[in-house]
Amino acid sequence: MTSPDLGRVAVLMGGWSAEREVSLSSGQQVLDALLSKGVDAFAVDVERDQLCDALLGKCDRVFNILHGTWGEDGRVQGLLDVLDIPYTGTGVHGCALTMDKNLTKAVCEQHAIVTPAWKIVSDLESCSAAAKKIGSECGYPVVIKPVREGSSVGVSIARENQIEESYLKAAEYGDVMVEQFIGGSEITAAIINGSAMPLIKISTPREFYDYEAKYHQDSTVYDCPCGLSAEVEKEIQNTALKVFEITHCKAWGRVDFLLDEAGKHYLLEVNTAPGMTDHSLVPMAAAATGLSFPELVYTILSTTVESQ
Repeated sequence: MTSPDLGRVAVLMGGWSAEREVSLSSGQQVLDALLSKGVDAFAVDVERDQLCDALLGKCDRVFNILHGTWGEDGRVQGLLDVLDIPYTGTGVHGCALTMDKNLTKAVCEQHAIVTPAWKIVSDLESCSAAAKKIGSECGYPVVIKPVREGSSVGVSIARENQIEESYLKAAEYGDVMVEQFIGGSEITAAIINGSAMPLIKISTPREFYDYEAKYHQDSTVYDCPCGLSAEVEKEIQNTALKVFEITHCKAWGRVDFLLDEAGKHYLLEVNTAPGMTDHSLVPMAAAATGLSFPELVYTILSTTVESQ
């Protein structure tokens, strides 16, 4: 089998979201991996009004590793479609859907995918009412978080006396959601080119798997193999593939779940451009199958040829 002709590749990183620093770290490691594989790749980290000039006529395809808003919400994907530049990952429709946690949960619930109870709120008063309702039905604490952010930015685990400060923290990033808190473990399923990788079980001594635990703490434990039975692991992998399909995702990404103490799994969210740092989960899952980081990056980039 011959290698695809990838041409000149722009690695799109950095961006304008709250996840800029993570994106820069991911982007640099992706760039290094591509260069190590002999790919003619270069970094692109520019202001929005310079993006067309930085790409048009200067590359044959894009490895998009922008995280969060702009990078994962369909807007950059729409621009690249207009410019007719192939790019890694999910297209406009899937990105717009999965970046919105409310829409993701609503669509998946219609397909019998179990997700924690939730309510969209518009102000502090409605947040307090939603927290009271979910807290009375499901128990405290509750989760208060932005509807359209990733990497646990703006997320709080809130007790009854912490609703106001948690709402104000989340509201800095736009619309806010109150969600049922699921105690137990976080499980993640990486998906690469239509296949679900081995699951990873995440444990942290912190209150939850927050931004610090994801990117700055060495105390976070990642178990792969995940320790679940083969039957349960397969069930979660199948759920992840179903979620990926019904949310119109493609090529690569990650589907995150919460596993309660009774062993029931709940959909948490979908990531269409997951982190690719030394703390990141997709490279870890791929490594469990024998796929090195450079090989993983090259495989993801190669899907831009297959989808043309």
